[in-house]
Amino acid sequence: MPPSASTNTADSRPRPTPALSQRPVGPSAGGGRLAAVDGLRMVAAVAVAAYHYLGSPTPRFWGEAYDLPRAAPLLHAVSGYGWLGVEAFFLISGFAICMSCWGRTPAQFAVSRIARLYPLYWAVVLIIAATGTVTVLAGGRSGAPTDLRTTLGNLTMLPGPLGLEPTDGVAWTLWVEGRFYLLMGALLLIGLTYRRVVAFGFLWLIVASIGRELHSAVLDEFLLSQYAGLFVTGIALYLMHRFGPNLLLWLLAGFAWCYALTVLNDRVTSHAGADWTLCATALTGFLALLALACPGPLRHLPWRPLIHAGALTYPFYLVHQSLGIPVTRSILKTAPSLGLLPVIALGLLFSLVLAAALNHLVDRRLGRLLRHRLDAALPTEDPPPRERTR
Repeated sequence: MPPSASTNTADSRPRPTPALSQRPVGPSAGGGRLAAVDGLRMVAAVAVAAYHYLGSPTPRFWGEAYDLPRAAPLLHAVSGYGWLGVEAFFLISGFAICMSCWGRTPAQFAVSRIARLYPLYWAVVLIIAATGTVTVLAGGRSGAPTDLRTTLGNLTMLPGPLGLEPTDGVAWTLWVEGRFYLLMGALLLIGLTYRRVVAFGFLWLIVASIGRELHSAVLDEFLLSQYAGLFVTGIALYLMHRFGPNLLLWLLAGFAWCYALTVLNDRVTSHAGADWTLCATALTGFLALLALACPGPLRHLPWRPLIHAGALTYPFYLVHQSLGIPVTRSILKTAPSLGLLPVIALGLLFSLVLAAALNHLVDRRLGRLLRHRLDAALPTEDPPPRERTR
């Protein structure tokens, strides 16, 4: 949870007293975690996992012998929309990252993101590379690239821009998140205030729309035109959570959501059989839940299991496909009599247990250590130049 202060460190000149709508009124000014938001994170992660295990064309993972669409048509059809969990993640991220930015310097924000994302990601990439190498040496076929060059490139979390295949199949979403962090970091350099964040939200959507009209790959790359509406909607919800809802913030949220649902059609058409109306309805329902969890009445929900679920979301998301699915295939190969659905349940359970272990051993220990060391390395002012020795 970020500090409660919302002062602008980039400008120390006296400012007029803000209007009532610009004073922090939500619990974010000094409260605890938002348990309901943590729970929604896990819902999004489970949706993505359901898509990979149950909703995508099943021969891709399980082989032609297992016809899930025929054996469980409703389960397969519903899980086929689980890819919307990625959109849900970006919506939550707009809220959570705006919260994380507030009251921090750009360097402090960078430290918080590096310590949160990289240790777990490094661990998963190295585990995938190690298990893949062992599989190849044993005469099998690795589902992920295991050569040293690809592994080193993936450790940067930038495999796509470096022209490499991702070691972890879900890593493409981390690059989208990373570009959103860069935009928020640029805003932090200017100074984070209520007015500037609102103006930033409207300006981002307008320029992203221009980029789409011009079919500009450069603007699309920097402005995330496919997902800008989701991020800005989340930002608007955080501003409502912190300062209280008002007409301007509802206009920002409405503008952003109309944009998000319009460009959602690009993603819908890339998933065979998906219906835009169903996708828009499901995503709007998730937005309603997030609104209840943020500025709404569920923000005071104190249920600790949801907080623990939120802590497992990131490691579970990282391991469920690139590690969980190979384990599931192995169980299915060695014990086919169990049946596909029970084996899938075992694979998801394995992913959850592995996520809990990584959270305990890597995130809580290595992540905290890295954050502590990086925080200690941030000087309060520029260090003096080293003396030259003759």
